[in-house]
Amino acid sequence: MGRGWGIGAGLCIGAGVAVQGRVNGALGVRLQDGIAAAVISFGSGLAVLAVVFVVSGRLRAGVREVWRAVAGGGLRWWQLLGGLCGAFFVACQGLTVAAIGVAAFTVATVAGQLTSSLVVDRLGWGPTGRTPVTALRVTGAALALAAVGISAVGGSGSGAAGSAAGDLVRAVPAAALVLLPALSGIGLAWQQAMNGQIGVVGGPYSATLVNFAAGVAGLLVVEALVLARVGWPQRFPTEPWLYLGGVIGVVFIALGVLVVRWIGVLLLGLTSVAGQLLAAVVLDIVVPTGSGLSASTVVGGALTLVAVGIAALRPVPARS
Repeated sequence: MGRGWGIGAGLCIGAGVAVQGRVNGALGVRLQDGIAAAVISFGSGLAVLAVVFVVSGRLRAGVREVWRAVAGGGLRWWQLLGGLCGAFFVACQGLTVAAIGVAAFTVATVAGQLTSSLVVDRLGWGPTGRTPVTALRVTGAALALAAVGISAVGGSGSGAAGSAAGDLVRAVPAAALVLLPALSGIGLAWQQAMNGQIGVVGGPYSATLVNFAAGVAGLLVVEALVLARVGWPQRFPTEPWLYLGGVIGVVFIALGVLVVRWIGVLLLGLTSVAGQLLAAVVLDIVVPTGSGLSASTVVGGALTLVAVGIAALRPVPARS
């Protein structure tokens, strides 16, 4: 039962990521600075969490449990830095998409995430302990990567538009820049595992608070470099929906802390990718952008569901 609910929740997490990406992307276009949009998203999420923790003694008790675990050695200090991986992913998006395109960024990120997920599960770094690398899990990961590649080929837009953050790496060859999203994908798997470990100790919202605090700190460093080069955005949009990315992130990060205990890092990554592609199909129908819905996106979304089904199968034990 927990496995089935976990897969369904993982799809919902992916849908939340897609919606948040659409919201933050629109804000980044309006500000002409994707990193500033990410700072606002992470910062608003952190502010919402701070208010909730101020009024809830039970949630504050969870944070105290986390600090006790760090002081006592049950958690290592570096396990609190998972949010930096989320910040690194967003920063890579702002730094590289204009140079290498959306398709290459997406495929490199998912390749890094799925490969790292297999390793993280195998080493037992997540809250579920060690999970062996089986042929079914490898096949599911490979099929999901192929599905993302199919979707990316037919995606709308190449990401050629410039950005304030992209100016920082203008002189770096595109072939070298591909390594950044691959590394960010590797970091996403590690982030999910660390958040799950913190959630075991202090609960999902304590893990979410730690995640957002580390993410804001990391993004502020990157944004300081951008501001030193191009200055502060001249005008901020007034539409309230453009500032909902942080609230959406709080929900799916907290849910991910729970789900990773049920299905592990790899299945969480696979279901999240599937949810993102399926949500992209819905969003392209309801609120289309660029060239709108493509057949490759639909095919890719369907293939990721097949990949999730394959990876979720339990191997048949050999007869003695």
